[in-house]
Amino acid sequence: MPMLRNFVLASVSALAAMALAPAPASALTMKECSAKYQDAKKANTLKGQKWNDFRKAQCGDDDAAEADAASAVKDEPAAAPAPAAAGKAKAAVFPKAVAQKYSNETAGKARLKTCADQYNANKTANANGSLKWIEKGGGYWSQCNAKLKS
Repeated sequence: MPMLRNFVLASVSALAAMALAPAPASALTMKECSAKYQDAKKANTLKGQKWNDFRKAQCGDDDAAEADAASAVKDEPAAAPAPAAAGKAKAAVFPKAVAQKYSNETAGKARLKTCADQYNANKTANANGSLKWIEKGGGYWSQCNAKLKS
């Protein structure tokens, strides 16, 4: 029984500390909000509130959370542009055909290894056209693979 009493007191004091603490600028995650709801439920401090009412009152508004997320995404592209590579980057150089040494591989694996060899050779000559191996929108691998398939 004393253990249960200690647990209830700890839960109530934690809940009180959360209630008195200043609210963060962003809304709580659903997992954090759920844990907070369960603690309040165990401590009988919900006062008849259901989950949706509790979530809106204690965890932040969904619209505000979406607005915060949208503003964070809008701010991200405004960051400083990536620094230019040392020296002027040359246009990307791609292999004209699959390397003969990979003829015993499957077609996909042969293209992969051929493109990887050319990419690594281009790195020393700064001839990758500022492309990374894989990047959103099509990196070196994607373009090289497409050229070898055609």
